[in-house]
Amino acid sequence: MNLLAAIGFFFLGVLLGTFLPRFPFLMLSRTRGFNTKFPPHPEPIPLSPHLTQRVLHMRMFYWMSLVVVILPLGLGLASVRWGNAAFGFGLLTSSSWLVFNRLQYFVGGMAPPWTRDMAIQLQILANEAEVSGGCCNWASPYWGVTGVYCVNCKAKLSNMPRPDLGRKRRERRPLGFLYLLFTDGYSILSFFENIPSSEEE
Repeated sequence: MNLLAAIGFFFLGVLLGTFLPRFPFLMLSRTRGFNTKFPPHPEPIPLSPHLTQRVLHMRMFYWMSLVVVILPLGLGLASVRWGNAAFGFGLLTSSSWLVFNRLQYFVGGMAPPWTRDMAIQLQILANEAEVSGGCCNWASPYWGVTGVYCVNCKAKLSNMPRPDLGRKRRERRPLGFLYLLFTDGYSILSFFENIPSSEEE
């Protein structure tokens, strides 16, 4: 096998090892049946039990990748041992990176894009909007890109940036697909929140 072919097989393995564990998050959640209760991307989403459930579903897809990754890891090991070593090494490289990426949260890294606390906070804000004493008499909270706002009184109810929620993106392929691969579902704003300011330093 010449060098160019080996490089090609390596990057093919990297691509498959990156895509396969993320398939539920990248593709399954984009189907029409999953998004009948939500406005199209990137419009704000009204707070409701459907939104709370979607956050929990995306959280499940996120951690499910640690189970699905067993397939490319096993295929990579088999390819290195009995098949195309370059292809297998590509699979192992990308699959191992995903495992480390998921597990870094437990040693002080960034929280996942979707968490149970996020779902609880959204449901609390939705419940408060249904009772008196909210931000206004006709509170109607929506989750926008930068946080949760009331569309009636324009009050900002939460600074929580909105991660990807599985809606079909308006960007044409492959731009939307590449964006999701690079961000892994995080809001771009969440990366800036973790950069210390000069005053903090």
